[in-house]
Amino acid sequence: MEKFSYEANGYNRVEVNQFISDVITQTEGIITRCKAQNKEIEKLKAELEHYKMLEDTLKVAIIKAEETGDNIKRMAREESELIVTDAKHNASRIVNEALLKAEKIENNAEILEKNMKIFKRKLKLIMEQQMAVVEEIEVLELDPRWSSFLFKEWCYEVRIYKWGS
Repeated sequence: MEKFSYEANGYNRVEVNQFISDVITQTEGIITRCKAQNKEIEKLKAELEHYKMLEDTLKVAIIKAEETGDNIKRMAREESELIVTDAKHNASRIVNEALLKAEKIENNAEILEKNMKIFKRKLKLIMEQQMAVVEEIEVLELDPRWSSFLFKEWCYEVRIYKWGS
């Protein structure tokens, strides 16, 4: 606090005026600084609001990115499960087809084996009969008339065994 000197009519006017002038200058300076600070505060508030909006936007973007990432993971998992399921079904189908083919081939082989045994038996029977005829021819002294009869009989027997009648 400043002390003023006394004069006849009160305080020294020059000192008081100087003090008032100093107070006015200081007050104007304070007011100017306050206005500048208020402007700066308003500017900072606007920037803060801008950054808050950016923060909110970034939060939303991060949440959306996380959701998108989760969706992509889920879809990839589902697709991989579908691929595995399809592969298993295809593998089962291929194995079943292979088993059916193998069974069919095995059945065909059995049929061929049976047919081969039947053919061998019939061939053996025909050959035995033919051998019997040959032996009869050797044993018999035949009249030439009987030879043609036996030959016809032989042809008839061969035809019966040949065609299975």
